[in-house]
Parts: sequence; C-alpha cells; structure tokens
Amino acid sequence: MLSSLVLYGVPEKMTRRLAATVIGSQGLAVFFGALVARALAEARGESSSGAFLAVGSAIAVLCILDAGMLRRPWGITLGWVLQLATLLSAFVVPMMLAVGLIFGALWVTALVQGVKMDALTRAHAAEAGSATPPADR
Repeated sequence: MLSSLVLYGVPEKMTRRLAATVIGSQGLAVFFGALVARALAEARGESSSGAFLAVGSAIAVLCILDAGMLRRPWGITLGWVLQLATLLSAFVVPMMLAVGLIFGALWVTALVQGVKMDALTRAHAAEAGSATPPADR
C-alpha cells in the first residue's frame, strides 16, 4: 500500500485531482484555525495574535496554491511540508492536532488511491484498444 506513496514528482491525473481536493480543503480548515488562534491570543491578552493570523493565513494560502501546483515536481513535496505545518499548528491550537491527523490521513489516501485509479484508467484504455490514456484536461 505505502509503496505507491509519492514523495516527489508529477503524479498522474486522478492522483493530482484527489490530492488537490484534499490540500485545497485543508487550506480552509487551516485558515479557520488561524482565526481561532488569533481570538485565543487576544482573549489571553497576548501581543502575538496578529502573528498567529499572518502565519496561519500564509499556510492556508500555500495550501490553496499547492492545489494548483501539483503538476510541478515539487508540488507533492510541498503538500507533505504543509501536512507537517498543519500538525505543528497544534502547539498553538490543540484541536488542530485532530485537523492535522484527519487531513494527513486524507492526503495519504488520496495519493495511494489516486495511483490505483490511474493504473485502472491505463488498463481500461489499453483494453479498449487505445495505446495511450486520455489526455489531461
């Protein structure tokens, strides 16, 4: 199962689609976590509330941008780094640990199942008499 896990490189179409859905959705969850971190810091009277919002928003924007950059060889690697950043945000908002674990599991599932779906697509195209799978759209 984990032997098909991609760490670097350009995945095929279905893998990219699944991974983009996960990482794009993760960006929204991270942004909402940044809002919570800011509100908690303000409630405690800490001066770091703006920094929490800025860093969390930057991670959220990177997640959303990464959804479109999965055609680049480093797009998947950036996705792994963003998974780690989401997990590390649990030091500021403990509930982000659950968010990080859920999206990490979804990320691994998207990469593993996407590879299987791409293989099935290639097999179906070969069975239908086509030498190449359908072009990316």
